[in-house]
Amino acid sequence: MEYTDQMKNRVKRIEGQLRGILKMMEENKDCKDVITQLSATRTAIDRTIGVVVSSNLVECVRQAEETGAKSTEELVKEAVNLLVKSR
Repeated sequence: MEYTDQMKNRVKRIEGQLRGILKMMEENKDCKDVITQLSATRTAIDRTIGVVVSSNLVECVRQAEETGAKSTEELVKEAVNLLVKSR
């Protein structure tokens, strides 16, 4: 699978968020603020997982239609399993 610049940029933003959270902790910022930022980071990770899985699914379905290697139903099940494992 080819990871797009958009996907990589999402991960870079998450990395920046995590660094910011660590800085907040080192500066003894309020717990509520830290938790808010942790929650935002978790949401960003969840969305990135969705983008990666959906892009992979589209690519796999396209290849399956060309080669007939797997049914689209199998591919969708695999994608759903990936999403379930990520939670």
